[in-house]
Amino acid sequence: MKRIGLLGGTFDPPHNGHLTIAKEAVQSLDLDEVWFIPTYEPPHKTVAYTNSIHRLRMLELMIEDEEKFCVETIEIDRQGTSYTIDTIKSLTSMYPNYAFYFIIGADQVKTLHEWHGIDELINMIEFVGVERPGVTWEETIKVTKLSVRQIDLASTTIRECIKDGKSVETFIKPAVFSYIKEHELYGYRTHASTR
Repeated sequence: MKRIGLLGGTFDPPHNGHLTIAKEAVQSLDLDEVWFIPTYEPPHKTVAYTNSIHRLRMLELMIEDEEKFCVETIEIDRQGTSYTIDTIKSLTSMYPNYAFYFIIGADQVKTLHEWHGIDELINMIEFVGVERPGVTWEETIKVTKLSVRQIDLASTTIRECIKDGKSVETFIKPAVFSYIKEHELYGYRTHASTR
């Protein structure tokens, strides 16, 4: 039976923190693969900053050299707002002999009991919570803890740096940054003076 980690999110943009979590999950949980699942419309946010086509392409560029990682477009293909329960029902139907491990952040663990269809979900998949320094949780639902070296990285910070013309080289893959520049995403402009 294949063991598959699922890492969902807006990935707006995808960054090295996402990669670190995925790599640690493969090692610690003995996973065969990690599938990145970009949302079309995030259920808990008002809007994504970037079109799903751009976010999908950036994800593909980020993982192009990673043989155990792939992008699953089920939520983008479905369009509209996707809930985890809908995605998991589809995946378990398509891959009945796979074991799925849904990877979430420590902040999400704290509200897991409020998720749509959670009573069904806990019988279909195993939840994996990524521990974050300074964020603790009391388990109301069984979650496997995943310790990852400290990642103080957020897509919000990266977007702000890009808009302000600050360096993001240590945060994202060069191919992803090239794509951002090419398509002038997140307010990117050529910051060098043209005078």
